[in-house]
Amino acid sequence: MKIPFIDLQSQYQAYKGEIDSAIQNVLDTSQYIMGPSVKQFEASLSEYVGAKHAIGCASGTDALLLALMAIGIKPNDEIITTPFTFIASSEVISLLGAVPVFVDIEPDTYNINAELIEDKITSKTKAIMPVSLYGQIADMDSINSIAEKHNLIVIEDAAQSFGATYKGKKSCNLSHFGCTSFFPSKPLGCYGDGGALFTNDDEFAEKARLFLAHGSKRRYDHEVIGINGRLDAIQAAILDVKLKYFEDEVQSRAEKGQYYIDLLKDKGIQLPTIKEERTSVFAQFTLQSENREGLIKKLNDNDVPTAIHYPTPLHLQKCYKGLNYNVGDFPVSEKAANEVFSLPMSPFITKEQQSYIVDLF
Repeated sequence: MKIPFIDLQSQYQAYKGEIDSAIQNVLDTSQYIMGPSVKQFEASLSEYVGAKHAIGCASGTDALLLALMAIGIKPNDEIITTPFTFIASSEVISLLGAVPVFVDIEPDTYNINAELIEDKITSKTKAIMPVSLYGQIADMDSINSIAEKHNLIVIEDAAQSFGATYKGKKSCNLSHFGCTSFFPSKPLGCYGDGGALFTNDDEFAEKARLFLAHGSKRRYDHEVIGINGRLDAIQAAILDVKLKYFEDEVQSRAEKGQYYIDLLKDKGIQLPTIKEERTSVFAQFTLQSENREGLIKKLNDNDVPTAIHYPTPLHLQKCYKGLNYNVGDFPVSEKAANEVFSLPMSPFITKEQQSYIVDLF
């Protein structure tokens, strides 16, 4: 049985008529940059998340970068984040000349361990950037409390958790900023790169929009040095169609995730742990096992694709050699990097496919 890791084709076929029509409408209007489809999608996003401002961006990476620029991050400022994530989380910090300060993760959720954050706060610390990994939101109450105590900004990296909830509130509306990605493999994905920044702060939103468009409010009049961080109109049109069906997909992901858990519960493998008063969108369905390589080989030999998110934690990446971290500095992250692997997951995976996969364990 051939099983796709993420079934984007089935999703496209389900909404094909509306997606094709939305793309054609952009082509007919020829408004490809900052056109009406972007404004419409931003309004849809704001309503869905519950945040006052939703700003479409060229990528989730740009959304994070714009949040940092909006709060005035300067060289040598420190931003606390996790070493167990995709490099975009720390990359944007480094691009501004600031310093990522890593804090180890919880062994069950793989999110930043809030109990370890305060020990890393210094006079140079300006913000905390928790990553809501694998589809589940980090411990935002604890993180926000620490930030308030120390007068810090919180930027949720919600690239993998768009659609998840925390005590009844949506991811991206739980702190000063929420930033998400619409990369094709994400829970809400476009057909290229895309992302969004969310905030309830008018001043932050105004600054982010200014930086997003080359530091310009009026063409050829540049107030600050900015970037080209705009979401293009075709991607916005595609996403606006998909968003109409997204809550059904979120529910499907929850059901598929639970079905995997039920099937795998007696296999001696560490399964996803969803904390009380939280939901997960299962951006990845990630397991942990000391026998990772053997399990991956058996699955791959039987046409079941797998992935490792992530094989090398950020503090051990070559590009961060200058930060002088060593093996053993973040043992929970390092153990996870050596043992986690992800199974095929999408709202369109069937129970038959899931059963076939689990029977290989």
